[in-house]
Amino acid sequence: MSSIRGVYEIAVPVRELARAESFYCNVLGFEPGLRDERRNWLFLWVGDREGMVVLQESAEAFQPMHFAFRVRREDLAAATQALRDHGVKTLGPMHHEWMGADSLYFPDPDGHELELCALD
Repeated sequence: MSSIRGVYEIAVPVRELARAESFYCNVLGFEPGLRDERRNWLFLWVGDREGMVVLQESAEAFQPMHFAFRVRREDLAAATQALRDHGVKTLGPMHHEWMGADSLYFPDPDGHELELCALD
């Protein structure tokens, strides 16, 4: 299946949709797309509509997951400061020699580990 060129959409389980929406929109800068009231889901545009994150409210228990978002190297320092200004605890940036990237790690309100990754 060598024709796959990337990921377009990821689904993120959340406990409270409104709280998650505030974080992903106000802190990370994602833009609301479609709100599905029937399923209590919110589709968010990422970047220049290059992909989507779907916040899916769930009353069921779920394990925290890891998601990485690609950023430009020149934007990593500003993103780090913006997260800290919003009171988000961060780890890094740190360099990953094996993949030629710098990454910043931080949690979302539901404990998912998020990463901003700037490739060399």
